[in-house]
Amino acid sequence: MSARRFRIGQIVPSSNVTMETEIPALLRARETVEPERFTFHSSRMRMKEVRKEELAAMDADYVRCAAELSDAHVDVLGYACLVAIMSMGHGYHRTSEQTLAKVAADNGAPAPVVTSAGALVGTLEVLGAGRITLVAPYLRPLTELVVAYIRNEGVEVTDYTALEIPDNLQVAAHDPEKLIPIVRRLDHSDAGAIVLSACVQMPSLESIEIVENEIGKPVLSASVATAHQMMGALNLPAVAPGAGSLLSGRYATTPPPAAR
Repeated sequence: MSARRFRIGQIVPSSNVTMETEIPALLRARETVEPERFTFHSSRMRMKEVRKEELAAMDADYVRCAAELSDAHVDVLGYACLVAIMSMGHGYHRTSEQTLAKVAADNGAPAPVVTSAGALVGTLEVLGAGRITLVAPYLRPLTELVVAYIRNEGVEVTDYTALEIPDNLQVAAHDPEKLIPIVRRLDHSDAGAIVLSACVQMPSLESIEIVENEIGKPVLSASVATAHQMMGALNLPAVAPGAGSLLSGRYATTPPPAAR
């Protein structure tokens, strides 16, 4: 019997080069321990600099992207920009998810929807992490919007840092190894988890288990959270070797986002 195959659809900013790297890497890692197989498909929204005005203009284009991806009958539809959602106001990921689901359904190709913003807050609930520390590449005002958004979802952010990188390609070029000393400087004594990258563009995958082993607490990123919730939305055990506690198998079976 041939393995079940799933089409992973992602709406990405035009300058994002990381989610089309890390999400496939996570699901390819899953393929080493589980039978399902995946293909990857994207549609792009124009954005070069991570500034509130550009993010709002970009977000207005996501309906077109959802329609394009639903033409391919993807099995799950992901909105891969955390800060675009969180800069639009508290709870906006729910509005976005409902809109995207309607676009796909109206196009005759209904699919579950996962936003990276909703995935991050959802997986923090899965981990039972009521307090976190986080690293974000954004300018400080945008980072403060992200922190406020997460706090509004009932998770306390005890410490954080903003790397102040406005150019989105420079965010992608940030060396994941540099995140290790950055996290060491944060106060994570009261944190239940560490968000190593609160951004789907800033790569962090290769450093997640290094930081987790050093600090002894769950470490995740926006991309790891998105992969976890995508697998759950497909009714698959959420597991991927080498990606930290969240995808270790301990949290492999959890209710999908809409059920919580």
